[in-house]
Amino acid sequence: MKKFTFKGVLDGFRSSVQAAPRGTEQEIQETLRTDHFQIKKTFRHGFPFSPTALAWDPIQKLLAIGDKSGNLRILGGPGVDAHVRHDSGEAVLHAKFLVNEGALVTATADDQLNLWTFRQKSPQRVQSLKFQRERITCLHLPLQSKWIHVGTERGNVHVVNIETFALSGYVINWNKAIEVTRPNHPGAVVEVSDNPLDSSKLVIAFETGLVVVWDLRARAAEWRGCLGTGAPGDAVRAAAWQHDGKLMTAHVDGALATWSMRSPRPLSLSYPHAKANKDGKPEPCKPILRLEWKTARTGESLVMFSGGLPTDKAGRTHSVTVLNGKSTTVLEMEHAVVDFVTLCESPHAADYQEPYAIVVLLQNDLVVIDLQSPGYPCFENPYPMDIHESPVTCCCYFADCPSDLIPAFYSVGRQANKKAAGFSEKLWPINGGEWAAASCSYSEIILTGHADGSVKFWDASAGTLQILYKLKCSKVFERRGGGGGYDEDAPLAIQQAALCAESRRLCVALPHGHVVLFKFRKTEVQAETHVVEVPVITDAVEEETSPEVESGRSASFCRGGDSVEGDNRRAGVWAGSALRVRGGAGTGGVRRAPGFQAALVALQHGPPHPVTALAFNSSYGLMAWGGERGVVVVDVWRRCVVAALPAHALYLPHAEPQPHQPRHERRSPDLDQLEESPASPEPAEEAAPDPKLDSRRKSTPWKNFNLKRQLSKVDLKFKAAFAPVENEENVEKSNSQFYCEPGPAEAAPEPTPEPAAEAGASSPDSSEAADASDEDARRADAFERMHRELHEGRAPDAFDRMHRELQERWQEQERASPEAPERAPRPDCLPLFDEDGKPLRPPRGKLKPARPPSAPGRPAKDAVRDLRRRQAGAPQASFAGTLMRRFSRVDKLDSSFSRSRSSSMSSLENISQEGIQCLAFADSYTKKSDPTTLLPTLWIGTTLGSVLTVMISLPDTELRHTQPVVVSTSGGPIFRLKGSILAMSFLDCNGALIPYSYESWKDDGKDYRDRRERTPTKQGSGSSHQSPGPAPGEAGDRQFVVIASEKQARVVALPSQNCVYRQQIVDTDFVVKSEIVSLKDSVCLVNYLSSGHLAAYSLPSLRPLLLADFLPLSELSFQTQSKQRGIVDPMLSIWGQQLIVNEDTDQIAKTFCFSNRGHGLYLASPTEIQKFTIDAEFCTQLNEMVGELFLPRDMPEPPKESFFRGLFGGGARPLDREELFGEGSGKPNRAVAKHIPGPSLEALGARAGSAASEVSRAHQLVLERGDKLSQLEERTERMHMQAGEFSSSAHQLMLKYKDKKWYQL
Repeated sequence: MKKFTFKGVLDGFRSSVQAAPRGTEQEIQETLRTDHFQIKKTFRHGFPFSPTALAWDPIQKLLAIGDKSGNLRILGGPGVDAHVRHDSGEAVLHAKFLVNEGALVTATADDQLNLWTFRQKSPQRVQSLKFQRERITCLHLPLQSKWIHVGTERGNVHVVNIETFALSGYVINWNKAIEVTRPNHPGAVVEVSDNPLDSSKLVIAFETGLVVVWDLRARAAEWRGCLGTGAPGDAVRAAAWQHDGKLMTAHVDGALATWSMRSPRPLSLSYPHAKANKDGKPEPCKPILRLEWKTARTGESLVMFSGGLPTDKAGRTHSVTVLNGKSTTVLEMEHAVVDFVTLCESPHAADYQEPYAIVVLLQNDLVVIDLQSPGYPCFENPYPMDIHESPVTCCCYFADCPSDLIPAFYSVGRQANKKAAGFSEKLWPINGGEWAAASCSYSEIILTGHADGSVKFWDASAGTLQILYKLKCSKVFERRGGGGGYDEDAPLAIQQAALCAESRRLCVALPHGHVVLFKFRKTEVQAETHVVEVPVITDAVEEETSPEVESGRSASFCRGGDSVEGDNRRAGVWAGSALRVRGGAGTGGVRRAPGFQAALVALQHGPPHPVTALAFNSSYGLMAWGGERGVVVVDVWRRCVVAALPAHALYLPHAEPQPHQPRHERRSPDLDQLEESPASPEPAEEAAPDPKLDSRRKSTPWKNFNLKRQLSKVDLKFKAAFAPVENEENVEKSNSQFYCEPGPAEAAPEPTPEPAAEAGASSPDSSEAADASDEDARRADAFERMHRELHEGRAPDAFDRMHRELQERWQEQERASPEAPERAPRPDCLPLFDEDGKPLRPPRGKLKPARPPSAPGRPAKDAVRDLRRRQAGAPQASFAGTLMRRFSRVDKLDSSFSRSRSSSMSSLENISQEGIQCLAFADSYTKKSDPTTLLPTLWIGTTLGSVLTVMISLPDTELRHTQPVVVSTSGGPIFRLKGSILAMSFLDCNGALIPYSYESWKDDGKDYRDRRERTPTKQGSGSSHQSPGPAPGEAGDRQFVVIASEKQARVVALPSQNCVYRQQIVDTDFVVKSEIVSLKDSVCLVNYLSSGHLAAYSLPSLRPLLLADFLPLSELSFQTQSKQRGIVDPMLSIWGQQLIVNEDTDQIAKTFCFSNRGHGLYLASPTEIQKFTIDAEFCTQLNEMVGELFLPRDMPEPPKESFFRGLFGGGARPLDREELFGEGSGKPNRAVAKHIPGPSLEALGARAGSAASEVSRAHQLVLERGDKLSQLEERTERMHMQAGEFSSSAHQLMLKYKDKKWYQL
């Protein structure tokens, strides 16, 4: 019988009750903690940007490359790639390996020697030596020596001990190396090298052409040589020894000189690339910058050098020349040669080196040439060195993606990328280190979009990076012949990319605004490419500024042919007109290779409309993108445009176009019609058109920036800025939104007037319009006059006079307004709020005043939920404070003065123009009136911080391909945050990430049933799952929407639309990138801030989990330095504040990615990608995934000395460098260099000091214990002696009384 307990009864009662909907008061259990986060940079892939130095370890088979930013890469075999950076960030000028010692010496541009050790997996700096008075020009480290020679700009050669990094007292001064009779300085030391036959003989080549052989034992110059009298053409750039003791020098005039050490003149002087001119003299050549002289065992002598070509070819051709006996081979390179090194079988200079390859470091590539194969072919590079083949414009990172993607991409990529002919058949010679491929439980894919229109797919699993597949968008288009041409520098550059990994569909956006949808197929097909023409999103609201047309402004979109833009497009002005799709309708199609094939091309007509947000949902069959002018929704199944709306039209209740209406007639109703639409059941297109409005729309061309026109347009904004306000809340609301509610009497439809009367009622009186126009003209003239005076510097008080004049005019206008009650007030003069902060109803008469474009009206019941944090009891702002707040850099980052996300928009345009910044498809509970209906919705985030929704009505599955998709706006923003909206995501009632719906990929050659499935997370993580929601009949919140902007983060419950959690991420800075990612079976919000920090917050409570310094934004500024200048804000120049506004960080955000499992990446340089993680568990496993750099290997034996050479004094002579450079050489000059201990030595010293103190303490305790033991032993001994004495006394006493009777006692 089961035991009855009270706890069991309660458990049974809880299990029998159905789970109720979560309220905001019930806290969700969150599993993420602070100790789960740790920031660490993991892997770096790509080619080092602007390389400057090269080094080679012939025993370990490792290659080191330093660049101008202080980065150091050590490369070995596949998977062996280590990256470190100098703390100073200075360029690495020289690098030398300690051969087979697991160490490396570098010299940076700040004249600092650094010792690195790579015996562990991660290289570490051991110690440094800072030269304070002399600049380092060259290094020489003899084989198996712990003394390195440092040549300086002053002509001196210093000796440094590698172990202690201390200067030796042995110094070769330039005045002792030159002749006594030489009248001038020899210049900087360009080369130092020891004689392979006698290591005590050191050759020193000076810049001016003097070559000296220095005897280290005798401390004197043994031989000096020079080409001539020290002319500029005699200058030396490089020197090299042959194994038999001959010396060769390379000069700036392209000459090679061979010396014998017996004569001050060279044995031979040759110009390998110079031809004799008419006068019989060799033609001028470029300098030879690098030289090496090696010998094979067959006796062949190979001389390799870079440069030296004739001056007429040197500017066009970069080359490395190989002289093999009498044959000369010029190896042309695509880029400038930075350095090269010859790979030899033997590391000993006195032996036959047997060269087998040349590693050439170019400005943008790494080339390895096979010297043992005919024709000197190149090795095929296994490293991902071609990321920058075309400049990277955007990146996408998919961690934990479907496992079948990588094999699918690899199969089609292998077919397209067959091994090119001309490569060497031998294996890659740089194969040092050891790397075991760690088994990774998930796959990682990186997408890189490039300026040439290509998209590369990379396998980034297990710490490696391998190319899978390359997609070329240029094959979709063809260049139009004739006068049309490309206006942009990169018309096919990938601006945005969106990949649906489950359906294997890819969307890419091009600069002009074209969007291409690709579908993955495994087989080759011959088919036509479907083309959709996207109409121009016209916004007459933003273009027209005359008051007489305010009541007739249109919020519709029209075809390009309806305006001057269409004429420009037909004339080939816009770059988009130069793009024509290959294999379009009626052409019979085009052959498409296996892989991603173009399924739909959306061509943007008219002026460019750069895409800033791109979203695709394969389940809906919809693709949406947005930019500066609005949002476009395309049905990819029916291949038609569903909607193309400007941003301000999203604030209005919008009647969806009827299916039977022709597409060219589907236009959004104008503002007057939109006012009537909530109360009128008739469709908007049934209203009588206004011919005056149509003509006005057609006569409004799109023009470039006009200062006078923009100033008059901004007049309304200045009025709101200068007027004193009661609190900050009213300022922000009055600048962003009007709250107008039609009363019961006005809501009833009025009788339809005659056309003439309607035309008259839809606009102000002509005389009033003329007065308003004259007033605007006078204001524009005032602005233009003041602006001209500021620029010419004639009126230093122009700012004050402008302020006073505008104040007087606006005060006069306010005083004059009560005298004309019959005149309808202009919208900018309407009071919006009462004393309590509640919105006021505008005065209404028989004729409705026109609403301004930037603040469309909407019913009060759907008022904006402003989620920005307010400051209660704020003091009244003064005029100066209001002005500075309006035009300060801080305020531009939030609210209506949101930071521009596009560098092509001026600040004047930003005031009235709202762009699309973020898009997300989701099944959400949007309607509060129907809290149980889950509707397909497009969520839209704008640059002004508004979050809007567009409801999507999808036909049934059987009718999906025949019936149109209907979309309708909700009538205004649901939420409002500070700054641009960066990310939006949805959580269920238990705080789990809601999966997005998708259509599974199916091969067209097989028969599959269409089905809609859900992926576990946004990028496909299999750890999370959708938690069950409340019962259908129950009320309550069923979702959470997470919204992140440049300033704030909010979690809002749906469908109640209550803000349950809020977090102010930054105050003065801004968020560059924000993303909601999954980590450890939970979800978190990760942000990269402009201050260089990474911030992570738990969801849904937005509890801070991580805030740590990660990467300064300045290190990513190379992506915005193309113009090399900031953007001068015209608004700030008007007020005499010539402030430079930096370029926006939109391009940085495109290449900075967060993904699932806490992984992320960013474009560290134009040629490199850096991965990082915030997962502490992954950081502990990272060491197992990194390759081993150093492996214990035996050093080859040096060549045996010949009997005859030893007999006659030849051969290599051993040198005791410790005796020459050690303590016996004297004390060094402490002012020359300063020793800087490395972090490892400091830590080691601290540990050693602490250990010594512990040992000393233990020793003291032992001594004290010993003393105590000695005392105890003495006391024991005394007790023992006393016991003995007592025993003897007792024995004697016993003997004394033993024989006596008792009576004798």
